Amino acid sequence: MDMILRDSKETDIEDEIRWNTVETDWALWDAPWETEEELRNFNPDEYRKKELELQKKPKEGFRWRLEVDTVEGNHIGSVNTYLIDENYEWVRKTDVREGQKVFYAVGIEINESAYWNRGFGTKALAGYIWYHLDSGHKEICVQTWSGNLRMIQCAQKLGFYECMRRAGIRKVRGGVYDGLTFCLDEEKFRRDQAK
Repeated sequence: MDMILRDSKETDIEDEIRWNTVETDWALWDAPWETEEELRNFNPDEYRKKELELQKKPKEGFRWRLEVDTVEGNHIGSVNTYLIDENYEWVRKTDVREGQKVFYAVGIEINESAYWNRGFGTKALAGYIWYHLDSGHKEICVQTWSGNLRMIQCAQKLGFYECMRRAGIRKVRGGVYDGLTFCLDEEKFRRDQAK
């Protein structure tokens, strides 16, 4: 199973609107303590206008987000990156101080539920990790919560190991869960991907 990682295009806008208004089950797993409010406040018209403006700008340099397509051309989600500091806390790119140690935290959203549990997310995230490694990024992490078993399994399959657990910091649908950070064992990733 091959996946295509690509820059966004105008036709993705309506997919994103549908994923934020109609087919929202992905939000039950991707940081639901944040996404519930984001979905309530989502404005399709504002989103469409903002994205159409972004589409006009040339894309240069490292891609902090790429869209995920199947080889048949079905747009099913995205991969993205954000920075975390030495305490595994989110940090803005513009706030990183010279010489400060940061990690690249990667994430995956397979928004189309018909493609869940079939290896698409693992394959797409593997491709994005190669993109990072090819870009010279060696310190790669994944962050999730202990209730997201699919993401935990995906991370472990790709050679990530748990490096930080914050007990009881995530409250999701009446339950209390741990916040997890996994770091990539690059050697294991390369070895397993070569098989």
